[in-house]
Amino acid sequence: MKMRTSKHTLKTALYVGLSGAALAGWVTAAAQQNPGSLQNPFYGSITAHPATDAVVELSLDDAVRRGFETNLGLKEAEAGETTLHGEELEALQEFLPTITVSGGTGVHEYDLAAMGFGPSVIKKFSAFFPPTLNPSSLSLITKADVTNGQVNYDQTLYSGPVINGYKAIRAAEKVAYFQKMTARGEVVQQVATAYLRVIAAGSDVDNQRALLNEDRLLLEQTEAKHAAGTLARVDELRAQVEFQQQQQRVLASENTRDKAEILLKREIGIAPGQKIQLTDPAPYSDLADRSEQELLTVAYQNRQDYQNLQAQAKANYYVMKARQSERLPTLRFSGNYGVTSVSGVGSHGTLMAMGKLQVPLFREASLRGESDVARAQLDGVERQLADLRVKIVEQVRTAQMDAHAAEKLLEVARSNVDLARQALADETDRYKAGVDDTLPLVRAQAELASAERNLVQSLYQYNLTKLALARSTGVIELQYRNYLGEK
Repeated sequence: MKMRTSKHTLKTALYVGLSGAALAGWVTAAAQQNPGSLQNPFYGSITAHPATDAVVELSLDDAVRRGFETNLGLKEAEAGETTLHGEELEALQEFLPTITVSGGTGVHEYDLAAMGFGPSVIKKFSAFFPPTLNPSSLSLITKADVTNGQVNYDQTLYSGPVINGYKAIRAAEKVAYFQKMTARGEVVQQVATAYLRVIAAGSDVDNQRALLNEDRLLLEQTEAKHAAGTLARVDELRAQVEFQQQQQRVLASENTRDKAEILLKREIGIAPGQKIQLTDPAPYSDLADRSEQELLTVAYQNRQDYQNLQAQAKANYYVMKARQSERLPTLRFSGNYGVTSVSGVGSHGTLMAMGKLQVPLFREASLRGESDVARAQLDGVERQLADLRVKIVEQVRTAQMDAHAAEKLLEVARSNVDLARQALADETDRYKAGVDDTLPLVRAQAELASAERNLVQSLYQYNLTKLALARSTGVIELQYRNYLGEK
C-alpha cells in the first residue's frame, strides 16, 4: 500500500511538470479576439446573477474583481492548486503513523469433531474428567460469545522514494500556485482589454454622433440656401447623401460598441442582457522612462511562468532522486494490541510487534529505465527554462518597442485631429461666405471623422501595448492601473 501511494505521488509530480509547460504555452497563445471557452477557458466565465432592470455601474477595478470571481480559466487553475494541496497531504501521510482501531462481537458455533476433537480423542482424555462428568454425554457442537478489540499501528521509518516523492509533490504544489498566479495575470489582461475596447467603441459612437449633428446642420443650411435660390440642387443632394452615410456610420459604431459590451460581460460573468455603464474614462499617461535592464530585472523577479518552470525543474529533480533511491532499503514497523473475550473462559490480550526491512536485490533494468526517464524529463524542463530566459528578453524588448511606437503614433493622431478640426473650421467659414460649395466641406468632415477614429484606435492600441509591457514584466495584476495612468 505504501509503495503504491509513493508511485502515485511521483506520477502526480510528473503530470504537474508537463501540465505546467502546457499552460505556459496555452496562456501565451491567447489572442485578442474571443475564440470561445472551448478553445481557451480564459474567454469563459460563470454567470453570477441573472439580468435585472437596474444599470450596473462598472469601473475597471470592479471588472477585474468580477473576472477573478467568475473567470473559468482561473477557476480551473485554482482547482488544480487545490488538487495538488490534497496530493501533498496524501504524501505527508507517508511519514506519519497509521493507527486504526477495529472491534467486533458475535456468537460463534464450533464443530469439535471437524476440528479434530472427535469421540475417540475425548475418550483418550476421559481419565482427566471428574467422576460426575460422562465424556460420552459431551456435545460435539458448542457455542461461545466472542468479543474482541484491536489497535493497529503501521509506519514507514525510512524509504528513499517516499522522502523524495514528498519533496517532489511539495515542489509540484508550487508549480500549481504559479499556474494560478499566471492565470490571474491573464484574467487582468483579458478583462482590461475588453474594458478598454468598450471605452474605445463608446468614444467612436460619441464622435460619430457629433459628426451626425454637424451633417444635420449642414443639410438644414443647404436646404435653406437651395430654397432661397443661392445654392445648386447638387449641393443639397450631396449634403443629404453625406447625412445618410453618417447615419449608417452611427449605427455601425453602436453595433460595434454593443458587441464589445457583450464580450466584456462574458469575461466577467455578467448576464448578456444586463445593462452596464462604464465609469472610468479612457486612461492615458506618458510611458515611464525605464531602461531595458530595469525591466528585465523586474521580469525575472515577478514572471510567474518563469518561477513556474523553476518549480517544475525542482519537482523533476526530486522525481529523479526518488527513482534513484529505489535501490536503497526500506524500513517499516507495524504492530497491534488487542483483547479477546470468550464467554465462560474470560479475556486475554494479544500483542504483535514487527519490523520489516525490504532490500531490492535485482531490478536493475527497470530502475535504470525509470531513472533515465526522470533525467530526460528534468533535462527537458531545464532546456525550457533556458529558452524562457531568452524569450523574456525578447518579449520585454518587443513590448517596450511597441509601447514607444504606439506613443508616437498617438501623438501624430492627436496632431492630425487638431489639423483636421482647423481645416473643417476654415472650410466652414468659406462655405458660409459663399466661396466654396458643399464638396470641400464634406471632404473636410470626412477627414475629421477619419482622424478622430484613428485617434480613438491609437489610444486604445497604446493602452494595450502598456498592458502587454506590464504583462511581460510580470506585474500586471498589481500595477495595471499605474501602467494605464490611473492611480
